[in-house]
Amino acid sequence: MAFEHLLLESSDRIVTVTINRPDKLNALNADVLGELDTAFDAIAGDSGAGGVIVTGAGRSFVAGADIAEIASEPPASLEAFAKRGQALFRRIEQSRKPVVAAVNGFALGGGCELALACHVRFASTKAKFGLPEVKLGLIPGYGGTQRLPRLVGRGAALRLILSGEPIDGPEAYRIGLADAVAEPEALLPAARSFVASVLANGPVAVARALDAVDLALDLTLDEGLTAEARLFSSLGDTADMREGTRAFLEKRAAAFRGA
Repeated sequence: MAFEHLLLESSDRIVTVTINRPDKLNALNADVLGELDTAFDAIAGDSGAGGVIVTGAGRSFVAGADIAEIASEPPASLEAFAKRGQALFRRIEQSRKPVVAAVNGFALGGGCELALACHVRFASTKAKFGLPEVKLGLIPGYGGTQRLPRLVGRGAALRLILSGEPIDGPEAYRIGLADAVAEPEALLPAARSFVASVLANGPVAVARALDAVDLALDLTLDEGLTAEARLFSSLGDTADMREGTRAFLEKRAAAFRGA
């Protein structure tokens, strides 16, 4: 599958999606969003793909949306613009295959929101996270006002959203925006190592765990516990559960089949 603005590389069941528009610091325009949607559709249907790493070419992860596309748009067009990005990022967030952001540089505006939609974020020490939309007379439109407070808390989120000022990778890790931090040369190997460790586990269990956590964000604690128990019990009929428990008792590595 050929793309103009994406590079896809698959190895050991890990698909690395590199946004490749370095002359524009990988800014998200309509074409990039469309290609990302197509790529994630293909990955979802590929039985050989177990997990995804999203990163950027050059010195940027994604330096926001392409402002030239929205600078003179009327409100109705801006709403459609926001909803398109929101739908794509929600699709990434609801992926039943783990998606890890390897944030190698600027993750600003829509780039920060893309990272927020991924399940786990690995940040370079050289990374810069920020939501600078207020400096343009806007607010985050791809889910930043919703995901960031859920992730880091209301105060820390508002500090970034209202100031528009960026923070570096270590600070992102300190406040919980990033889940791990690495030197630039170690970033992709660290992300790959993590995804590989996830793929060693039961595929059905990983998918159900992602479902359970995603559901919890929209439920009360009691409702979430009920959903968790239902998903937990649903694994009792799977071959993977029987293999995993038997392997544990027999003190050997499990041979999961994803069924």
